Amino acid sequence: MQTSYNFNFGEGYFLAAEDSQVQAKRLKHFFDVNNIRSEIYNNGIDAYKAALDKPPLLIISDILMPGMDGYEFCTKIKTHNELKDIPVILLTSLSDPLDIIKGLQAGADNFITKPYDEQYLLSRINYLIANRDMRRSGGGDMVIEIVFHGQKFQINSDKKQILDLLLSVYEAAILRNEDLIKAQHQLQVLNENLLAANQELEAFAHTVSHDLRSPLVGVIGFSELMIEDFEEKPLNETAKSHLQYILRSARNMAQLIEDLLRYSRSGTAEIEAKPIDLSLMAREVMFEIQERNPERKVNVIIQEGLTAFADPLLMRMALDNLLGNAWKYSGKVDKPEILFGKTTEGFSEFGKSVFFVKDNGAGFDNSKADKLFSPFIRFHTNQEFQGTGVGLSTVKRIIERHGGQIWAESEPDKGAIFYFSLGDE
Repeated sequence: MQTSYNFNFGEGYFLAAEDSQVQAKRLKHFFDVNNIRSEIYNNGIDAYKAALDKPPLLIISDILMPGMDGYEFCTKIKTHNELKDIPVILLTSLSDPLDIIKGLQAGADNFITKPYDEQYLLSRINYLIANRDMRRSGGGDMVIEIVFHGQKFQINSDKKQILDLLLSVYEAAILRNEDLIKAQHQLQVLNENLLAANQELEAFAHTVSHDLRSPLVGVIGFSELMIEDFEEKPLNETAKSHLQYILRSARNMAQLIEDLLRYSRSGTAEIEAKPIDLSLMAREVMFEIQERNPERKVNVIIQEGLTAFADPLLMRMALDNLLGNAWKYSGKVDKPEILFGKTTEGFSEFGKSVFFVKDNGAGFDNSKADKLFSPFIRFHTNQEFQGTGVGLSTVKRIIERHGGQIWAESEPDKGAIFYFSLGDE
């Protein structure tokens, strides 16, 4: 049976920032069981505003969040005069040494490795509240300056925090999956031609642990809640809702795996280029998309006579992603429009025409466009638009393997346009 700590902080409360619905619900359950008043937000921006409005006693934050990640959120807290003494716990997979340095540089007071043990989390909370009071009295201040990967970092931490962190890192290290160790060994023996793939795989391993496990955490988390909350009761609407979430999580898991397989194949499949009719291919792709959503009415315009010299299977995969995104992100406008065409206007430096896919949907902040084609990077939450963040990185790999380039232009709420060129038309 779980031990309950009797926190007594008067009107004080704890604040959490967590974009995963499952993790947020588990945190809420954890706070309630332990008689802790709490407020939970699904992004760092809203959580920071809430902290400014009403400073909490302690903050727990995920690292990977849309809009403002956990490092930026923690930095804002620790550099604000009225908030800097609030202890901050970051939830992390600790999959990269730089994660640790970034967290300490941001002023994080502790790391909790997902999935976390609730008793351990309680002990960390207890310690940090006491440590906060000690720090206010002037104890434990020190500055450590280190150089890592050619960069200099200044870290304000006490010895106990650093020791706790090192123990957490060691614990995470000894639980590493054997397959990842074998993969690391294989990467070490790759030749120079595979260096780019090596860097890409490291970025993949750094992020996939968060995204790949999230749907499974949903299955496990809600199952545990049902067992605990509905053991002696008949299924009601809440229980049915949990079951529906389990189903959606499983489907998201399947989609993510499929997208990862496509991403992998896009980099290893042998290119068999031939003349193809892109106009016909785009119409076929749009027909399949519309068949899956027959209730939607979208004005789709596909320019005639679009041809290319490319691999048909890979180009179909690219168009399926680009047109599918245009369909998805225009889903909340009154008169959605999608245009696939070709232009030479403004792109004379390419010495050829450029293809484009345009929509009038949600759009995004164009200043972040350089991050758009990185694996697992998303500018919208799953509550806004479902997705895995793998599709555009797959498209980029396909286009570059054909000797071309891809880029995007957009504004929030004003749609987006994706341009791409091909090396041999």
